[in-house]
Amino acid sequence: MASNVAGFANVAATVLLTVYGQLVFKWRVDDAGAFPDRNGERVEYVARLFLDPWVISVFLSALVASVTWALALTRFELSFAYPFMALSFVLVLVFGAAFLSESFTVAKVAGVALIVLGLVVASRG
Repeated sequence: MASNVAGFANVAATVLLTVYGQLVFKWRVDDAGAFPDRNGERVEYVARLFLDPWVISVFLSALVASVTWALALTRFELSFAYPFMALSFVLVLVFGAAFLSESFTVAKVAGVALIVLGLVVASRG
């Protein structure tokens, strides 16, 4: 029982860290502006972006997510654990709309609902 709780906690941490990374990276890319046309400006753009403390936190969150995912896989089969990663689609849709003013449409909600349905079906097998 405790093993399953730890496994689910690690899966949840992986999902949350992944969602954090996607949202923060999108926020910082939007803030950086359009990708320049000239090569010299492109190098500066990428360097400025990758030295941004928030972007560095995204890389660190990806590293920690990899560790929590490895820990989850010590407790569950990959075919059981991996469908839970689909929850990131739900959270990115909701938080993207809430924090990044992205569109929240019926089509997107229906698509995410199908993903969640697939998660339920896959996790029962």
